[in-house]
Amino acid sequence: MKRRTVLIGGAALAGTGLVALRPAEGGGMHDAYFAGLSAALKRAGLMHPVLVIDQQRLSANVAAIRSRVEAGKLPLRVVAKSLPSPGLLGAVMEGMGTQRLMVFSAEMLLQLLPLHPRADYLLGKPLPAAEFARLIDQAGAAAVASIQWLIDTPERLAAYGAVARTRNLTWRASLEINVGLHRGGFTDPAALRAAASSAASHSATIAGLMGYDPHVPKMPSPDGAFADAQAIYRAMIGAAKEAGLDPARLTLNTAGSPTFSRHCAGTVANEVSVGSAFVKPGDFDYADLGALQAAAFIATPVIKANPDQSLPGLAALSGPLHWWDRNTQRGFFIHGGHWLAKPVSPPGLEYSKLFGRSSNQELLTGSTQVELKADDHVFLRPDQSEALFLQFGDIVLYDGGAVSGTWPTLPISA
Repeated sequence: MKRRTVLIGGAALAGTGLVALRPAEGGGMHDAYFAGLSAALKRAGLMHPVLVIDQQRLSANVAAIRSRVEAGKLPLRVVAKSLPSPGLLGAVMEGMGTQRLMVFSAEMLLQLLPLHPRADYLLGKPLPAAEFARLIDQAGAAAVASIQWLIDTPERLAAYGAVARTRNLTWRASLEINVGLHRGGFTDPAALRAAASSAASHSATIAGLMGYDPHVPKMPSPDGAFADAQAIYRAMIGAAKEAGLDPARLTLNTAGSPTFSRHCAGTVANEVSVGSAFVKPGDFDYADLGALQAAAFIATPVIKANPDQSLPGLAALSGPLHWWDRNTQRGFFIHGGHWLAKPVSPPGLEYSKLFGRSSNQELLTGSTQVELKADDHVFLRPDQSEALFLQFGDIVLYDGGAVSGTWPTLPISA
């Protein structure tokens, strides 16, 4: 009897432990914000996948970022790839009072030059010399005067110089420095000093330095990582000075959305770059950006709603699966899918781990607390902006109560 009691008790404990491991049941319906957004989209007849920007939240983010950079006395350079729409980019530039742009491809640069002819452009990554040549040949030599080309190695400096010499022009170079990200750029002050000293022989003038530090908030000690990055940047400024350059006349660019606010509290640089933070996709939920709001969402209708979602070919296992994970009980096939985004409303929706991803009719599962039906909206929050904003056509604008218009996007480019 004692052994039997022990076995029964052990089985009971095992069962209790198994139940404790079950995923928690979640779910619900749209809160007031998303219910209002859904109603506005339906009134506008928007029953296909769209990218929505909340203008009120965007304006609040612009105001918050401007307040920070002005307090830090730092000019801001807007990252165009993260806001690839003339209307969106223009609204942010006007709100920030800046004509400084960071661009990451020759194609987008060609698109923006006619729209912002007075802007000062800085390349955010080093491009092949053939792209340097293509832009000159298509935009004209005069356009080169407004562009700082990012140079990461002496070899690239020489390659650009060869292109410039064949076209009998001078150009501006900004030297990329490795401040701890280890994604390329100059790591040795002596090498940077040598490159800066040789610029004239490559028909170039050194216009500035660029040190990108998005790794900082992900390090075990963000404060220590930031201090290390600043020390490296300071040493590189010293090397530029030794090459005969005046740091006060250089563009000393740094930051990005994850770190700009740290620089606003004190930095060796003299400008910061920000892009994604204005719309705050999901990958930018950093503590330093806590005052900013998510301002962009994907809205898409439910095509099919199943109250008891069965597994293909394994229907008999559906019941045990639903018992184990109550968040698989109901299935909702949406219009489109496979975006770099996560479901945010209604709460409790998840991508199906068994069906897999689909760009045609993505399956989202939920508990019985999610009572969606066909033609109801699902909302997803983009993980990024540049990887997603060009996938939906015109961006839909929401003013807090109604759809207020659209913003066309830039032509698709990599």
